[in-house]
Amino acid sequence: MIHRREYDIAFVGLKPGVHTFEYGINDQFFIPYGEQDFRNCNAEIVLHLDKKSSFMQLKFEIGGQLELICDRCGNTLQKQLWDEFVMIVKMVDEPELMNEQEEDPDVFYISRGESHLHLADWFYEFINLCIPLQKSCDEPGGEQCNNEVLEQLRRMEEEIKKDQNPIWKGLDQLKNLDS
Repeated sequence: MIHRREYDIAFVGLKPGVHTFEYGINDQFFIPYGEQDFRNCNAEIVLHLDKKSSFMQLKFEIGGQLELICDRCGNTLQKQLWDEFVMIVKMVDEPELMNEQEEDPDVFYISRGESHLHLADWFYEFINLCIPLQKSCDEPGGEQCNNEVLEQLRRMEEEIKKDQNPIWKGLDQLKNLDS
């Protein structure tokens, strides 16, 4: 992964307490990560970093919008992004070992000698977590939906039912028998 300094925080020079950082994320941000399931991303991330002596609490507030393609009808959908994520970053002597053993995904370990936090991978992950797994119009057949595509899918489904294998035809007769 390409290291991009604009998404680094030099925390070693920060005083203990809460510090706020703001980031704007657009489609250019995602190029190093490859092809995405969305486009026209316009996300805002507000990061509240609460620095303590041996750890930091990071609170990410994700907002903005992006465009998705409906899984059902293929129309373009506007998706509002909104979520919050909290990470705890602890400073330890053996961060690789601790990260392998840690079961809580909200805890991350860095070396005590580390001076910068790289945030880009977390931004990528959190924006993707704001997107639903199933991307569909609010109401099938509704105003947003592409009804022509839905009608074509319905016709294709009917054709499949008509063209079923003849060896199963006898079973259809059994379904109609009264018990």
